[in-house]
Amino acid sequence: MEKTGVMIGVRAGTDIDEKFRVLHENSLSCCQLSFWDPSLYSEETAKNILSASEKYDVEVSTVWAGWTGPKEWNFTFGPSTLGIVPPCFRAVRCEEIIKGGYFAKRLGVKRFATHAGFMPENPSDPEYRGIVAAVKYIAARFVPDGISFLFETGQETPVTLLRVIEDTGLENVGINFDTANLILYGKGNSADAVTVFGKYILDTHIKDGFYPTDGSHLGKEVKVGDGAANIPEVISRLRKSGYKGNYIIEREISGEQQLLDIIETRDFLKKILAEN
Repeated sequence: MEKTGVMIGVRAGTDIDEKFRVLHENSLSCCQLSFWDPSLYSEETAKNILSASEKYDVEVSTVWAGWTGPKEWNFTFGPSTLGIVPPCFRAVRCEEIIKGGYFAKRLGVKRFATHAGFMPENPSDPEYRGIVAAVKYIAARFVPDGISFLFETGQETPVTLLRVIEDTGLENVGINFDTANLILYGKGNSADAVTVFGKYILDTHIKDGFYPTDGSHLGKEVKVGDGAANIPEVISRLRKSGYKGNYIIEREISGEQQLLDIIETRDFLKKILAEN
């Protein structure tokens, strides 16, 4: 049975038990856990997560493995700072992402994900083969464990991402499909991307937003249903593609309004899933 949940950011001092309690009280039965500080992949953190997961019956769907160093979420400095694309950061970030994979294994979670960066559309680009090799380096060690490494969509066209996955030649490389990021980055239509990605979609971020209106800044993220993502059509196509995973709500604001929007999205998704 499909589950609906949310993205939880784990930082120093995060009260894991409280986060899971709020999910349980709001009929949200799964989550993704996002880490940007590799030092938090500790035994203490793992114990707290496993305890809260069992206590509140909340499944951890995917570990989202961030990385250190500069990061600018825009079109000017994003290509030179994000993910494993910039050669100067690639080696360190590969090891940090791998730590996220081992933390997922410690939790008994079968997927870990990240933003790989602005991957080149041209397969003859000098950096392309190095990026594919880096992905293979990360993912190959988790093949025996049955753990998949997922790209979060957004910073590359759907066909570019599909090509990278195919060129790795590995069965455990897939996609964490963010329903807004393709729009926010101006890279594609979310519903059509489902058709391109098909079987490779293993988890989701249910999010909404608008296309960019200038050449430097991403589009604006908004509450699900208020943007251009066309979530009903996305879910229809996911179902047709055979997707049976979770629906992870992500709302990139904070405070009381974030939870209110998440609850509204939960009900919106419930209605759509019942109709498809």
